[in-house]
Amino acid sequence: MNSLENEAKKLFSGPGVYSFKDRKGGVLYVGKSINVQERIFQHLKAEGEKSKSMVSSSCKVDAIPVASELEALLLEAELIKKYLPKFNSRAKDDKHALYIKITKNDVFPKVLTSRKGDDSRSLYFGPFPSSSTVKKVLRQIRKVIPYCTQKSTSRRECLYSHLRLCSPCPSYITKVKDKDNRYRLTKIYKNNINKIIDLLMGKKTSVKRKLEHEMNDASKRQNFEDAARIRNQITELEYITQPFRNPAEYMANPNLLEDLREREINSLYKALKNNIENLNLPERIECFDVSHLSGTLSTSSMVTFMGGVPNKNFYRQFKIYGQKTNDDYYMMYETVKRRIKHFKDWGTPDLIVVDGGKPQITAAKKAFVEIGVNLPLVGLAKKLETIIVPRGEKFLEINLNNNDPAIHLLQRLRDEAHRFARKYHFKLRFKSLVG
Repeated sequence: MNSLENEAKKLFSGPGVYSFKDRKGGVLYVGKSINVQERIFQHLKAEGEKSKSMVSSSCKVDAIPVASELEALLLEAELIKKYLPKFNSRAKDDKHALYIKITKNDVFPKVLTSRKGDDSRSLYFGPFPSSSTVKKVLRQIRKVIPYCTQKSTSRRECLYSHLRLCSPCPSYITKVKDKDNRYRLTKIYKNNINKIIDLLMGKKTSVKRKLEHEMNDASKRQNFEDAARIRNQITELEYITQPFRNPAEYMANPNLLEDLREREINSLYKALKNNIENLNLPERIECFDVSHLSGTLSTSSMVTFMGGVPNKNFYRQFKIYGQKTNDDYYMMYETVKRRIKHFKDWGTPDLIVVDGGKPQITAAKKAFVEIGVNLPLVGLAKKLETIIVPRGEKFLEINLNNNDPAIHLLQRLRDEAHRFARKYHFKLRFKSLVG
Protein backbone atom coordinates (compact mmCIF):
# COMPACT_ATOMS: atom_id res chain seq x y z
CA MET A 1 0.00 0.00 0.00
CA ASN A 2 2.77 2.42 0.96
CA SER A 3 4.59 1.85 -2.33
CA LEU A 4 1.38 2.58 -4.25
CA GLU A 5 0.84 5.76 -2.24
CA ASN A 6 4.40 6.87 -3.01
CA GLU A 7 3.84 6.20 -6.71
CA ALA A 8 0.53 8.09 -6.64
CA LYS A 9 2.23 11.14 -5.11
CA LYS A 10 4.51 11.33 -8.16
CA LEU A 11 1.63 11.33 -10.65
CA PHE A 12 0.01 14.37 -12.25
CA SER A 13 -3.22 15.99 -11.07
CA GLY A 14 -4.68 16.67 -14.53
CA PRO A 15 -6.87 14.57 -16.86
CA GLY A 16 -5.69 11.17 -17.93
CA VAL A 17 -6.10 7.40 -17.98
CA TYR A 18 -4.55 5.23 -15.26
CA SER A 19 -3.96 1.52 -14.67
CA PHE A 20 -3.26 -0.71 -11.68
CA LYS A 21 -0.80 -3.54 -12.40
CA ASP A 22 0.24 -6.76 -10.67
CA ARG A 23 3.75 -7.99 -9.87
CA LYS A 24 4.28 -9.27 -13.42
CA GLY A 25 3.07 -6.06 -15.05
CA GLY A 26 -0.35 -7.43 -15.93
CA VAL A 27 -3.09 -4.81 -16.07
CA LEU A 28 -5.70 -5.34 -13.35
CA TYR A 29 -7.81 -2.23 -13.79
CA VAL A 30 -8.08 0.74 -16.18
CA GLY A 31 -9.84 3.99 -15.31
CA LYS A 32 -9.98 7.64 -16.26
CA SER A 33 -10.31 10.90 -14.35
CA ILE A 34 -10.03 14.66 -14.75
CA ASN A 35 -7.67 14.50 -11.74
CA VAL A 36 -5.68 11.27 -11.92
CA GLN A 37 -3.73 11.63 -8.68
CA GLU A 38 -6.84 12.39 -6.63
CA ARG A 39 -8.75 9.49 -8.18
CA ILE A 40 -5.99 6.98 -7.44
CA PHE A 41 -5.89 8.05 -3.79
CA GLN A 42 -9.65 7.49 -3.69
CA HIS A 43 -9.07 3.92 -4.87
CA LEU A 44 -6.39 3.40 -2.21
CA LYS A 45 -8.71 4.61 0.56
CA ALA A 46 -11.89 2.90 -0.68
CA GLU A 47 -13.65 0.52 1.72
CA GLY A 48 -15.47 -1.68 -0.81
CA GLU A 49 -14.43 -5.33 -1.12
CA LYS A 50 -13.69 -5.02 -4.84
CA SER A 51 -11.48 -1.96 -4.35
CA LYS A 52 -9.62 -3.56 -1.44
CA SER A 53 -9.02 -6.72 -3.46
CA MET A 54 -7.76 -4.73 -6.47
CA VAL A 55 -5.39 -2.62 -4.36
CA SER A 56 -4.02 -5.63 -2.45
CA SER A 57 -3.33 -7.39 -5.78
CA SER A 58 -1.56 -4.34 -7.25
CA CYS A 59 2.14 -3.57 -7.11
CA LYS A 60 2.30 -0.63 -9.52
CA VAL A 61 0.17 2.21 -10.84
CA ASP A 62 0.76 3.97 -14.18
CA ALA A 63 -0.97 6.89 -15.87
CA ILE A 64 -1.05 8.56 -19.28
CA PRO A 65 -1.88 12.31 -19.39
CA VAL A 66 -4.32 13.44 -22.09
CA ALA A 67 -5.56 16.83 -23.26
CA SER A 68 -9.32 16.45 -23.17
CA GLU A 69 -12.18 14.44 -21.71
CA LEU A 70 -13.01 12.96 -25.11
CA GLU A 71 -9.45 11.64 -25.49
CA ALA A 72 -9.65 10.11 -22.00
CA LEU A 73 -12.93 8.37 -22.79
CA LEU A 74 -11.67 6.88 -26.06
CA LEU A 75 -8.25 5.90 -24.68
CA GLU A 76 -9.83 4.18 -21.65
CA ALA A 77 -12.04 2.13 -23.99
CA GLU A 78 -9.05 1.14 -26.15
CA LEU A 79 -6.94 0.04 -23.17
CA ILE A 80 -9.78 -2.00 -21.68
CA LYS A 81 -10.33 -3.68 -25.05
CA LYS A 82 -6.60 -4.43 -25.34
CA TYR A 83 -5.91 -5.74 -21.82
CA LEU A 84 -9.33 -7.06 -20.65
CA PRO A 85 -8.49 -6.14 -17.02
CA LYS A 86 -9.75 -8.46 -14.30
CA PHE A 87 -11.33 -5.70 -12.20
CA ASN A 88 -13.11 -3.91 -15.03
CA SER A 89 -16.13 -6.04 -14.25
CA ARG A 90 -17.70 -6.45 -17.69
CA ALA A 91 -14.58 -6.16 -19.80
CA LYS A 92 -14.34 -9.93 -20.40
CA ASP A 93 -18.02 -10.47 -21.03
CA ASP A 94 -18.56 -9.39 -24.61
CA LYS A 95 -22.32 -9.96 -24.29
CA HIS A 96 -22.48 -7.02 -21.88
CA ALA A 97 -19.93 -4.83 -23.65
CA LEU A 98 -21.27 -1.47 -24.81
CA TYR A 99 -20.59 -0.01 -28.24
CA ILE A 100 -21.47 3.01 -30.29
CA LYS A 101 -23.37 1.66 -33.29
CA ILE A 102 -23.77 3.55 -36.56
CA THR A 103 -26.31 2.13 -39.00
CA LYS A 104 -24.19 3.10 -41.97
CA ASN A 105 -26.39 1.62 -44.73
CA ASP A 106 -29.67 3.19 -43.63
CA VAL A 107 -31.09 6.02 -45.74
CA PHE A 108 -30.62 8.15 -42.63
CA PRO A 109 -27.88 6.46 -40.57
CA LYS A 110 -28.49 6.48 -36.81
CA VAL A 111 -26.01 6.83 -33.97
CA LEU A 112 -27.04 4.41 -31.22
CA THR A 113 -25.69 2.59 -28.18
CA SER A 114 -25.69 -1.17 -28.49
CA ARG A 115 -24.55 -4.51 -27.13
CA LYS A 116 -22.45 -5.75 -30.01
CA GLY A 117 -24.47 -7.86 -32.41
CA ASP A 118 -23.85 -9.49 -35.74
CA ASP A 119 -25.17 -6.66 -37.89
CA SER A 120 -22.48 -6.52 -40.57
CA ARG A 121 -24.21 -3.52 -42.14
CA SER A 122 -23.41 -1.35 -39.11
CA LEU A 123 -20.19 0.12 -37.73
CA TYR A 124 -19.27 -0.47 -34.09
CA PHE A 125 -16.90 1.58 -31.91
CA GLY A 126 -15.84 0.29 -28.51
CA PRO A 127 -16.27 -1.53 -26.27
CA PHE A 128 -16.78 1.13 -23.60
CA PRO A 129 -16.61 0.31 -19.90
CA SER A 130 -20.04 1.67 -18.97
CA SER A 131 -23.20 3.24 -20.36
CA SER A 132 -22.22 6.54 -18.73
CA THR A 133 -18.95 6.53 -20.70
CA VAL A 134 -20.79 5.96 -23.99
CA LYS A 135 -23.22 8.75 -23.17
CA LYS A 136 -20.38 11.14 -22.33
CA VAL A 137 -18.62 10.40 -25.62
CA LEU A 138 -21.81 10.97 -27.61
CA ARG A 139 -22.68 14.10 -25.63
CA GLN A 140 -19.27 15.57 -26.44
CA ILE A 141 -19.60 14.72 -30.13
CA ARG A 142 -23.16 16.03 -30.37
CA LYS A 143 -21.99 19.45 -29.18
CA VAL A 144 -20.19 19.69 -32.52
CA ILE A 145 -22.04 17.42 -34.95
CA PRO A 146 -25.83 16.94 -34.81
CA TYR A 147 -27.32 13.51 -35.46
CA CYS A 148 -30.56 11.56 -35.04
CA THR A 149 -31.31 8.81 -32.51
CA GLN A 150 -34.87 8.01 -33.61
CA LYS A 151 -35.12 4.43 -34.86
CA SER A 152 -37.58 5.48 -37.56
CA THR A 153 -38.91 8.70 -39.01
CA SER A 154 -42.20 10.09 -37.76
CA ARG A 155 -44.72 12.76 -38.69
CA ARG A 156 -43.10 15.25 -36.35
CA GLU A 157 -39.54 16.41 -35.98
CA CYS A 158 -37.87 15.01 -32.87
CA LEU A 159 -37.28 17.06 -29.74
CA TYR A 160 -33.54 17.25 -30.42
CA SER A 161 -34.16 19.04 -33.73
CA HIS A 162 -35.57 22.02 -31.81
CA LEU A 163 -32.34 22.08 -29.80
CA ARG A 164 -30.28 21.91 -33.04
CA LEU A 165 -28.83 18.59 -31.86
CA CYS A 166 -30.53 16.75 -34.73
CA SER A 167 -30.18 18.96 -37.77
CA PRO A 168 -31.42 18.42 -40.38
CA CYS A 169 -33.90 16.01 -38.78
CA PRO A 170 -34.77 12.98 -40.98
CA SER A 171 -38.44 13.37 -40.01
CA TYR A 172 -38.30 16.87 -41.49
CA ILE A 173 -36.34 15.83 -44.59
CA THR A 174 -38.89 13.19 -45.58
CA LYS A 175 -41.64 15.84 -45.63
CA VAL A 176 -39.75 18.18 -47.98
CA LYS A 177 -41.55 18.11 -51.32
CA ASP A 178 -38.89 19.72 -53.48
CA LYS A 179 -36.70 16.86 -54.74
CA ASP A 180 -33.48 18.90 -55.05
CA ASN A 181 -33.84 20.37 -51.57
CA ARG A 182 -34.60 16.93 -50.11
CA TYR A 183 -31.47 15.55 -51.77
CA ARG A 184 -29.39 18.47 -50.43
CA LEU A 185 -30.60 17.98 -46.84
CA THR A 186 -30.05 14.21 -47.04
CA LYS A 187 -26.49 14.81 -48.19
CA ILE A 188 -25.88 17.23 -45.28
CA TYR A 189 -27.15 14.64 -42.82
CA LYS A 190 -24.97 11.86 -44.27
CA ASN A 191 -21.94 14.16 -44.25
CA ASN A 192 -22.54 14.72 -40.53
CA ILE A 193 -22.52 10.96 -39.96
CA ASN A 194 -19.22 10.64 -41.86
CA LYS A 195 -17.71 13.35 -39.63
CA ILE A 196 -18.78 11.42 -36.53
CA ILE A 197 -17.13 8.27 -37.91
CA ASP A 198 -13.94 10.24 -38.60
CA LEU A 199 -13.95 11.69 -35.08
CA LEU A 200 -14.41 8.27 -33.47
CA MET A 201 -11.48 7.02 -35.56
CA GLY A 202 -9.28 9.86 -34.28
CA LYS A 203 -9.35 11.89 -37.52
CA LYS A 204 -10.00 15.30 -35.95
CA THR A 205 -8.03 17.16 -38.64
CA SER A 206 -10.24 15.69 -41.36
CA VAL A 207 -13.39 16.79 -39.51
CA LYS A 208 -12.06 20.30 -38.98
CA ARG A 209 -11.07 20.59 -42.65
CA LYS A 210 -14.58 19.56 -43.76
CA LEU A 211 -16.19 22.10 -41.41
CA GLU A 212 -13.89 24.88 -42.62
CA HIS A 213 -14.78 24.05 -46.23
CA GLU A 214 -18.51 24.22 -45.37
CA MET A 215 -18.03 27.53 -43.53
CA ASN A 216 -16.18 29.10 -46.46
CA ASP A 217 -18.82 27.81 -48.87
CA ALA A 218 -21.59 29.33 -46.74
CA SER A 219 -19.74 32.67 -46.66
CA LYS A 220 -19.37 32.68 -50.45
CA ARG A 221 -23.11 32.13 -50.75
CA GLN A 222 -23.56 35.01 -48.25
CA ASN A 223 -25.33 32.65 -45.90
CA PHE A 224 -23.72 34.27 -42.87
CA GLU A 225 -26.01 32.64 -40.32
CA ASP A 226 -24.85 29.18 -41.42
CA ALA A 227 -21.24 30.37 -41.57
CA ALA A 228 -21.43 31.65 -37.98
CA ARG A 229 -23.05 28.40 -36.80
CA ILE A 230 -20.30 26.31 -38.42
CA ARG A 231 -17.63 28.61 -36.97
CA ASN A 232 -19.05 27.90 -33.51
CA GLN A 233 -18.95 24.17 -34.31
CA ILE A 234 -15.24 24.50 -35.14
CA THR A 235 -14.62 26.37 -31.87
CA GLU A 236 -16.45 23.67 -29.91
CA LEU A 237 -14.53 20.96 -31.78
CA GLU A 238 -11.23 22.60 -30.83
CA TYR A 239 -12.34 22.85 -27.22
CA ILE A 240 -13.46 19.24 -26.72
CA THR A 241 -10.49 17.77 -28.63
CA GLN A 242 -7.57 20.05 -27.75
CA PRO A 243 -5.07 18.78 -29.00
CA PHE A 244 -6.74 15.59 -30.26
CA ARG A 245 -4.69 12.45 -30.82
CA ASN A 246 -5.68 8.93 -31.75
CA PRO A 247 -5.67 6.58 -28.71
CA ALA A 248 -3.06 4.41 -30.47
CA GLU A 249 -0.61 7.33 -30.37
CA TYR A 250 -0.94 7.59 -26.60
CA MET A 251 -0.54 3.84 -26.23
CA ALA A 252 2.69 3.99 -28.26
CA ASN A 253 4.05 6.99 -26.32
CA PRO A 254 2.65 7.62 -22.82
CA ASN A 255 4.57 10.94 -22.72
CA LEU A 256 2.98 12.14 -25.95
CA LEU A 257 1.08 15.08 -24.45
CA GLU A 258 4.12 16.42 -22.60
CA ASP A 259 6.24 16.08 -25.75
CA LEU A 260 3.64 17.91 -27.87
CA ARG A 261 3.36 20.83 -25.46
CA GLU A 262 7.12 21.21 -25.18
CA ARG A 263 7.39 21.19 -28.97
CA GLU A 264 4.71 23.90 -29.27
CA ILE A 265 6.37 26.22 -26.75
CA ASN A 266 9.81 25.81 -28.34
CA SER A 267 8.37 26.38 -31.81
CA LEU A 268 6.63 29.60 -30.71
CA TYR A 269 9.81 30.86 -29.05
CA LYS A 270 11.81 30.11 -32.21
CA ALA A 271 9.27 32.00 -34.37
CA LEU A 272 9.29 35.11 -32.16
CA LYS A 273 12.72 35.37 -30.51
CA ASN A 274 14.36 37.40 -33.30
CA ASN A 275 11.44 39.83 -33.48
CA ILE A 276 10.66 40.53 -29.81
CA GLU A 277 13.25 41.96 -27.42
CA ASN A 278 13.81 40.26 -24.06
CA LEU A 279 11.50 37.36 -24.88
CA ASN A 280 11.89 34.42 -22.52
CA LEU A 281 10.70 30.91 -23.28
CA PRO A 282 6.91 31.50 -23.21
CA GLU A 283 6.02 29.12 -20.38
CA ARG A 284 3.22 31.41 -19.18
CA ILE A 285 1.02 32.97 -21.88
CA GLU A 286 -2.10 35.09 -21.36
CA CYS A 287 -4.69 35.67 -24.08
CA PHE A 288 -7.43 38.32 -24.15
CA ASP A 289 -10.75 38.42 -26.01
CA VAL A 290 -13.74 40.79 -25.89
CA SER A 291 -17.46 40.20 -26.45
CA HIS A 292 -20.57 42.40 -26.65
CA LEU A 293 -24.07 42.49 -28.14
CA SER A 294 -24.55 45.76 -30.06
CA GLY A 295 -22.76 47.63 -27.31
CA THR A 296 -24.62 45.97 -24.44
CA LEU A 297 -23.46 43.37 -21.91
CA SER A 298 -19.86 44.13 -22.84
CA THR A 299 -17.42 41.62 -21.38
CA SER A 300 -13.88 40.39 -21.86
CA SER A 301 -11.85 37.39 -20.81
CA MET A 302 -8.30 36.46 -19.92
CA VAL A 303 -7.14 32.86 -20.12
CA THR A 304 -3.75 31.61 -18.99
CA PHE A 305 -1.71 28.71 -20.34
CA MET A 306 1.26 27.49 -18.28
CA GLY A 307 3.55 25.00 -19.95
CA GLY A 308 1.09 24.85 -22.84
CA VAL A 309 -1.72 23.78 -20.48
CA PRO A 310 -4.80 25.84 -19.48
CA ASN A 311 -4.50 26.95 -15.84
CA LYS A 312 -8.00 27.96 -14.77
CA ASN A 313 -6.75 29.38 -11.47
CA PHE A 314 -5.56 32.35 -13.53
CA TYR A 315 -8.62 32.79 -15.75
CA ARG A 316 -10.31 36.16 -15.31
CA GLN A 317 -13.55 37.76 -16.53
CA PHE A 318 -14.17 41.50 -16.83
CA LYS A 319 -17.27 43.63 -17.18
CA ILE A 320 -16.65 46.70 -19.32
CA TYR A 321 -18.28 49.95 -18.24
CA GLY A 322 -18.43 53.44 -19.73
CA GLN A 323 -19.59 55.10 -22.93
CA LYS A 324 -17.56 53.00 -25.37
CA THR A 325 -18.78 49.52 -24.64
CA ASN A 326 -19.35 48.79 -28.34
CA ASP A 327 -15.79 49.80 -29.21
CA ASP A 328 -13.49 46.76 -29.43
CA TYR A 329 -10.41 49.01 -29.27
CA TYR A 330 -11.54 50.63 -26.00
CA MET A 331 -12.64 47.29 -24.53
CA MET A 332 -9.23 45.71 -25.19
CA TYR A 333 -7.45 48.77 -23.78
CA GLU A 334 -9.60 48.72 -20.63
CA THR A 335 -9.13 44.96 -20.14
CA VAL A 336 -5.34 44.95 -20.51
CA LYS A 337 -5.01 48.04 -18.32
CA ARG A 338 -7.00 46.42 -15.51
CA ARG A 339 -5.03 43.19 -15.82
CA ILE A 340 -1.52 44.70 -15.62
CA LYS A 341 -2.41 46.45 -12.38
CA HIS A 342 -2.38 42.99 -10.78
CA PHE A 343 1.18 41.84 -11.48
CA LYS A 344 1.90 41.36 -7.77
CA ASP A 345 -1.08 39.14 -6.98
CA TRP A 346 -1.69 37.48 -10.37
CA GLY A 347 1.92 37.11 -11.54
CA THR A 348 3.62 38.25 -14.76
CA PRO A 349 3.23 36.50 -18.13
CA ASP A 350 6.09 35.72 -20.50
CA LEU A 351 3.87 36.66 -23.45
CA ILE A 352 0.54 38.42 -23.98
CA VAL A 353 -1.64 37.45 -26.95
CA VAL A 354 -4.63 39.50 -28.07
CA ASP A 355 -7.39 38.11 -30.28
CA GLY A 356 -7.18 40.38 -33.30
CA GLY A 357 -4.76 42.45 -35.31
CA LYS A 358 -3.28 45.93 -35.34
CA PRO A 359 -6.16 47.81 -33.58
CA GLN A 360 -6.18 45.37 -30.65
CA ILE A 361 -2.38 45.44 -30.36
CA THR A 362 -2.41 49.26 -30.42
CA ALA A 363 -5.00 49.25 -27.63
CA ALA A 364 -2.87 46.91 -25.50
CA LYS A 365 0.26 49.01 -26.14
CA LYS A 366 -1.60 52.14 -25.00
CA ALA A 367 -2.36 50.40 -21.69
CA PHE A 368 1.31 49.37 -21.38
CA VAL A 369 2.47 52.96 -21.84
CA GLU A 370 0.00 54.38 -19.31
CA ILE A 371 0.97 51.86 -16.63
CA GLY A 372 4.67 51.99 -17.51
CA VAL A 373 5.36 48.37 -18.46
CA ASN A 374 6.83 46.70 -21.52
CA LEU A 375 5.84 43.08 -22.09
CA PRO A 376 6.21 40.78 -25.11
CA LEU A 377 3.00 41.21 -27.10
CA VAL A 378 1.50 39.66 -30.25
CA GLY A 379 -1.88 39.48 -31.94
CA LEU A 380 -3.44 36.60 -33.85
CA ALA A 381 -5.41 37.89 -36.84
CA LYS A 382 -8.34 35.58 -37.58
CA LYS A 383 -8.51 35.53 -41.36
CA LEU A 384 -5.19 33.87 -42.20
CA GLU A 385 -4.02 33.06 -38.65
CA THR A 386 -1.31 35.69 -39.07
CA ILE A 387 0.86 36.53 -36.06
CA ILE A 388 1.12 40.33 -35.71
CA VAL A 389 4.17 41.67 -33.84
CA PRO A 390 4.47 45.39 -32.94
CA ARG A 391 7.80 46.96 -33.99
CA GLY A 392 7.79 50.57 -32.76
CA GLU A 393 5.10 52.34 -34.77
CA LYS A 394 5.04 49.56 -37.37
CA PHE A 395 3.88 45.96 -37.40
CA LEU A 396 5.54 42.76 -38.55
CA GLU A 397 3.39 39.96 -39.96
CA ILE A 398 4.50 36.36 -39.47
CA ASN A 399 2.76 33.62 -41.44
CA LEU A 400 3.59 30.11 -40.31
CA ASN A 401 2.60 26.83 -41.89
CA ASN A 402 -0.80 25.60 -40.68
CA ASN A 403 0.91 22.48 -39.33
CA ASP A 404 3.42 24.45 -37.26
CA PRO A 405 3.13 23.56 -33.53
CA ALA A 406 3.36 27.29 -32.67
CA ILE A 407 0.16 28.00 -34.59
CA HIS A 408 -1.59 25.11 -32.85
CA LEU A 409 -0.70 26.58 -29.45
CA LEU A 410 -1.88 30.09 -30.39
CA GLN A 411 -5.10 28.74 -31.90
CA ARG A 412 -5.88 26.82 -28.72
CA LEU A 413 -5.23 29.93 -26.67
CA ARG A 414 -7.41 32.11 -28.89
CA ASP A 415 -10.23 29.56 -29.08
CA GLU A 416 -10.22 29.07 -25.31
CA ALA A 417 -10.32 32.84 -24.71
CA HIS A 418 -13.20 33.12 -27.19
CA ARG A 419 -15.09 30.27 -25.52
CA PHE A 420 -14.55 31.71 -22.04
CA ALA A 421 -15.66 35.21 -23.12
CA ARG A 422 -18.79 33.83 -24.80
CA LYS A 423 -19.63 31.75 -21.74
CA TYR A 424 -19.51 34.83 -19.47
CA HIS A 425 -21.38 36.96 -22.00
CA PHE A 426 -24.20 34.38 -22.30
CA LYS A 427 -24.36 34.10 -18.51
CA LEU A 428 -24.94 37.86 -18.19
CA ARG A 429 -27.37 37.78 -21.10
CA PHE A 430 -29.41 35.04 -19.41
CA LYS A 431 -29.46 37.00 -16.16
CA SER A 432 -30.72 40.10 -17.98
CA LEU A 433 -33.53 38.08 -19.59
CA VAL A 434 -34.76 36.42 -16.40
CA GLY A 435 -34.21 39.51 -14.24
